Amino acid sequence: MFALIDCNNFYVSCERVFQPEWNGRPVVVLSNNDGCIISRSEEAKALGIGMASPEFKIREQLKKNGVKVFSSNYSLYGDMSSRVMGIMEEFTPNVERYSIDESFLNLEGIPITNYHDYGMQMRERVLKQLSLPICVGIAPTRVLSKVANRIAKKFMEKTKGTYVIDTEEKRIKALKWIKIGDVWGIGRRYARRLEARNVKTAYDFVQPQMDGWIKREMGVIGRRLKMELEGQSALEPDPITEVKKSIATTRSFPKQLEDYDLIRERVSTFATVTAEKLRKQGSLCHTVITMLVADKHRIEDIKYHHSRAVTLPYATQSAITINTAAIQLLKEIMESTDTRRFKKAGVIVTGLIPQGSKQFNLFIDENPRHNALMRAIDSTNGKMGSRIIRFGTQADKTWDMKQEMRSPRYTTNINDIPTAKCR
Repeated sequence: MFALIDCNNFYVSCERVFQPEWNGRPVVVLSNNDGCIISRSEEAKALGIGMASPEFKIREQLKKNGVKVFSSNYSLYGDMSSRVMGIMEEFTPNVERYSIDESFLNLEGIPITNYHDYGMQMRERVLKQLSLPICVGIAPTRVLSKVANRIAKKFMEKTKGTYVIDTEEKRIKALKWIKIGDVWGIGRRYARRLEARNVKTAYDFVQPQMDGWIKREMGVIGRRLKMELEGQSALEPDPITEVKKSIATTRSFPKQLEDYDLIRERVSTFATVTAEKLRKQGSLCHTVITMLVADKHRIEDIKYHHSRAVTLPYATQSAITINTAAIQLLKEIMESTDTRRFKKAGVIVTGLIPQGSKQFNLFIDENPRHNALMRAIDSTNGKMGSRIIRFGTQADKTWDMKQEMRSPRYTTNINDIPTAKCR
């Protein structure tokens, strides 16, 4: 059996843990630079506030309805997520983290007499220790556990946040209930094509007459998905969830930038952060890509996305090498386009290999002192604060990400730790 645990309205719930006065009241959380809504409380959903709605377009609606607006606080959310996963490891050692607020638990080998009670124990422990609400779906396969979790969340009062598909009757009933577009693994494109064939639910999808179409149009993935819905475990955890094939650091600017030095500072910072991610993953990269994006609504040129790539003569995880390459690519982009105002930039590294698999070049290689320097920088930044050591190209930070309504970093910054006064 598999359990899928999902934190309800996760970002909003994290904010409410430390500001409980907003429980039962409408709350939303915004994306980077206070752009779009990325998390909503149930009360906000009831007001008709849509997911991904630009904040500036519905600002008056938010004020009129007394909606509390938070800027994203990813350090807080990441730490709370790690705490949730730590609690889940007390229930089974086989925890497969799927996203920041979801994870699959493989319950094989765990002596469980009542799966519903076991799921309730998970909910109660997370609620007691972290004050975070979660829902639990338990079923024989990962896809069915997703369905079970959706039922638990949809019918909260009846299920108490936990639902188990442990009989054939429950499986059939669940498949007839869930729409085909809501099945995990069925994207919008396939959903439209299936609906055109009058396949409205997951139950329609698993009918024998669909076998030929699934095999022809969806291949192995489609057949495995069908098996999962039929109660046969056919999906394995995705190995690239732990080791990524590419790493990117991209951000939108609070305002459009046209000054080269200002854009260079951002690209340099993104390159440094990307190299840091590489080292944390224990990988090296072969290719560096720099991208610039203009506002397609404000330029006449149809081409608004610009990028350049370079393949290095050796694999690296050095911020010096990646930073140098990224800035050179930035120069090439800005020299080759008439566009002068940009709203977004990013640095991407691909061609990743494990750091122990590097093949050395007989004629040209990276300065061996880079590795020692990177270790020293990582160590110092870890002790003194996030990226306290910076390159000259990022010495004077040109701007901070717009986060006008960010809550304190309650669990990750010692200066923001809540204090209690005893009288």
